[in-house]
Amino acid sequence: MPRSLCLTRQCLGLITRIECVVRPLAGENGLWVLICGAGMAASQPSAIKTQGPFHGPFVAEEVLRAIADNLAELGYTYSDEPSIWCLHLQAELRRVNGERGRHLGDCQFRPET
Repeated sequence: MPRSLCLTRQCLGLITRIECVVRPLAGENGLWVLICGAGMAASQPSAIKTQGPFHGPFVAEEVLRAIADNLAELGYTYSDEPSIWCLHLQAELRRVNGERGRHLGDCQFRPET
């Protein structure tokens, strides 16, 4: 299973696009996330969602495969077009990594002072 894919569906003359990528989280801790962007093909993504973290890339790829299979049942087809939202998905990965970094250091060692 590839670590990125693009699915499209045409309905009423409009093309809906979904791009998904599996990426490692920062810190080399073995955690991976699945990030999906969805929207109209000729515009910016209207939604970006992240699932995970998953322990290892193969778990995340299995989730990606299940999502792709479900979308195929809804009429989406695989597209060989290049990614047009890779920067949006990369920004989401940076946001997730940033949030994880803040939460990891949020503890108070001496809260009584």
